[in-house]
Formats: sequence, structure tokens, C-alpha cells
Amino acid sequence: MVRMNGRDMLKWIMMALIVTLLSIGMAAAAETQPVKNACADDVAKYCKDVKPGGGRLAQCLKQNENQLSPACRSSIEESKKRLKEAHQACDADVQKFCKDVKPGQGRLVKCLREHEKELSAECRAKMAERKKR
Repeated sequence: MVRMNGRDMLKWIMMALIVTLLSIGMAAAAETQPVKNACADDVAKYCKDVKPGGGRLAQCLKQNENQLSPACRSSIEESKKRLKEAHQACDADVQKFCKDVKPGQGRLVKCLREHEKELSAECRAKMAERKKR
């Protein structure tokens, strides 16, 4: 088992949450920061022996969702809501400009940024909202 300091654990939490969000749809990477902060103690408590990567931390959080702190649960739900809204706003743009882009590691967001001037008004607004966070 690899030991990680708190900073490394937080980085892995963020990466795991990004992978989870991508599995739901288009990710807005910046939205994982509040989740990372709100869930750090829960990850340390319930998922300390989970090897980060491949969505394992996110799966651990899901398996322990009944024990998670209210702040962590609330943050995850809020991020899911914003992700769903972004997915709905940008789905047609993703299909139009980024259909050959493999999801993960921010590639879809990068692709959308590269086509920012061509995006629908609704998607552009969600991208701008994402930048503010």
C-alpha cells in the first residue's frame, strides 16, 4: 500500500471525481474543487485504503454515501446538478465539434474552449459560468 500525504490525497480525490463526472457526461473540472474540499475528511475516513485512480475513490464515496458528511453529500449533489445542466447545454456542441474526442482528463472541456466562438449561446454561457468558479 502506498502512503500519501494530505495534499496528494486531495489531488487524487479531485482526479477521481473528475473521472466520475466524466462517466456521467461532460465534465466541468472546476466544479470538483468544492467537492474535493467538502469530502476530504470523508475520503480520509472511509476510503483511506483505496488506491486512487480509475474512479475507485468516487466508487468508495458512493458505497459509503449514507455515512458521508452532509457537506460532502450536498457538494456532490450540487456538482451533479451543475454537470447535468452543462451536459444539457453543451451536448449538441460536443457532438458537433468534439465527437471524436475521448472523454477524460479535461479533453472535452479543452475541445469546447478551442471552439468557444462557435458554441451555442447556452453552452457558451455555461462555459463562462464555469470559468467564474
